[in-house]
Amino acid sequence: MTDVVVYSRPGCHLCEEAEPVVRRVAQRYGLPLEIVDMDSDDELVRRYSLRIPVVLDAADRVVAEGTIEERHLRRTV
Repeated sequence: MTDVVVYSRPGCHLCEEAEPVVRRVAQRYGLPLEIVDMDSDDELVRRYSLRIPVVLDAADRVVAEGTIEERHLRRTV
């Protein structure tokens, strides 16, 4: 089971900035992390295309999107 999922896409500068932040938080709490290229799934593109990067928790709830702040993410995952 993955506790933290990040939907992103190649070439997205916000995604590139968010990934190390999310990795640090996931490692800090020992949470499995999955980075998903949303362009590989038409439904993900439909849902999140303009909101990336999008971070979801284990309950599949969006906990952060766009500019990801570590302080906020630590309180929500």
